[in-house]
Amino acid sequence: MRGPRVGAPQRLTRAAVDALAGDVVRPSPSPAGHLFDYPSSIIGGGRRDSDASSLASSRPSSAGGISSYTTVSAAPSDRASYLRAVNSYLSSFSPPIHLKPPFPRARDITDALRLLLSRLDFEHPLPDLNRDLPHLLASLRCPFKLSKSALKAPSTPHAWPSVLAVLHWLVQLARAADHLASNPSFHRRSTDDDVHSYIARAYSLFLSGDDSAVEELDAEYLDRIERHADLAIKAAEALEVEIVQSESKLQEVSAAPTRLEALQAERAALGEDVKKFQDDVDKFSRIVEEKKRDLAERERELEVKELEKKVLDEENHGLRERVRSQALSTRDLERMTREIQVVERDIAEGESRRNEMDEKAWKLNTEVERNYREIEALTEQCNHSIRKLKLQNHFQLVLNSKGSSAAEVIGVDYKTMLKPELTALAMEAKKGMFSNAEERINLQKQSHDNDMTIEGKKVQCDSLRAKIEEAESKVDLLRKETEDHASRCTTETEKTKKELVIREQQVSLLEREAKELLMNSEEKLRTTVKWSTEETQLCAQELWALIDGVSQYKEFMTSTISGIRKDVKEITDGVKQAHEASLQ
Repeated sequence: MRGPRVGAPQRLTRAAVDALAGDVVRPSPSPAGHLFDYPSSIIGGGRRDSDASSLASSRPSSAGGISSYTTVSAAPSDRASYLRAVNSYLSSFSPPIHLKPPFPRARDITDALRLLLSRLDFEHPLPDLNRDLPHLLASLRCPFKLSKSALKAPSTPHAWPSVLAVLHWLVQLARAADHLASNPSFHRRSTDDDVHSYIARAYSLFLSGDDSAVEELDAEYLDRIERHADLAIKAAEALEVEIVQSESKLQEVSAAPTRLEALQAERAALGEDVKKFQDDVDKFSRIVEEKKRDLAERERELEVKELEKKVLDEENHGLRERVRSQALSTRDLERMTREIQVVERDIAEGESRRNEMDEKAWKLNTEVERNYREIEALTEQCNHSIRKLKLQNHFQLVLNSKGSSAAEVIGVDYKTMLKPELTALAMEAKKGMFSNAEERINLQKQSHDNDMTIEGKKVQCDSLRAKIEEAESKVDLLRKETEDHASRCTTETEKTKKELVIREQQVSLLEREAKELLMNSEEKLRTTVKWSTEETQLCAQELWALIDGVSQYKEFMTSTISGIRKDVKEITDGVKQAHEASLQ
């Protein structure tokens, strides 16, 4: 019995071709999906939906016992994709065959058809392709009809769509055959051939009377079937383990945080960074506004200083012009210089004398004021004493601050008015001298206190004079400091202007960087969300397709094993009965 060849395309007999394209429907052992599923765009009218879905296995139409053909009406984009698929498969052979669009050469099309048929490895070659290929396609139940006229001129616009559809269908069939030949874990079902070969050999050995060879053949066949069943069981168990692993992986993926959640967290962090940048920008904006206000104030002060400087410059310019306009000789200049020096010395001496006179006048004024205040105090005391004496005329001393002499200040009527009263009081005082001794002592104490007060006020005046001189020196020092401060303010203003320009450039740069970062982050988020969504959908589709394929393969292997066991049992019973009949 001939087994499958390893490393070469497996020969397809007529029964094997019928098994591939016949009524038996089996799931594909590879995750590549159905290789013969054609889109609905190439299916013409006159065929039901169930027929369109059964093109993968080329089942007969449920509307009748004979499979109906479809007309090719593929769009140009679909034809281009079919042609690319055909060229991709043909380019893997040596020498490669390339079908150039839009209409390849007839010789290239014929070579491609013969190459595809050789890949299917039929037992009988096709000597006349134009005559035998339509019958072969009909026996293979190809969904597309190809006429002899189309094979004679395959590169014409009318025949090329049908030829392209047949080429694409043969490429899919050849890919399936290559896959089955290259996959050692899968053996194509050829039960009829194996059983027929086994029965023929067993019966031949039985007729020859070689019972040991018959037993060896039975043992070999049973061992091979058991190995095939064990391999199928192991494959099913491996697929079940893979299903469990895929389910656990799916649970882990569903339990883990999604890419969208991670991107949302990243977006929140980026939003916080943007807020921080915005706060910094606002802070710098406020600082810039404050600096602008300070700069405006400094500019106003600078304008005032510039106006003063301009006035002084104009005065100096006028004086220079006046000096230049005067026609003076060298002697006149020397004489004028000496006179100016003399005048300056006189001015200095006059200022010094004026200062001395002012100081003396100030001292005299202070002394006069002090004496006047003392007189006022004494006048108050005198008036108080007069009120205490309770004179009959109620006389009161009144000072004249505008008087120029002592008589004008104090007055002259106090003698005529007070003397009689005082004389009478003196007489009374003499009488009451002893009774008024304590009062005299008090008055002496008051007088002593007044003297002490006056001395204290003198000391205070001296200290105030020293403080005034110190204040004048401080005023001069402050004037110099003010001038220095004005110059420093000018330099600081220029420096502040430069710093403000630099800060404005930095703020604008930060704003541009923040905007670019925000735009890039949003674009990255949209791209990543789109990619994660598409990737999740693709993974889910692949997982469900894998689960469906495993379940279908498991059902197929179960039915295959049960069928094999049933066939083996029937064959064993038949051989046993035949052997017993021969013995009888």
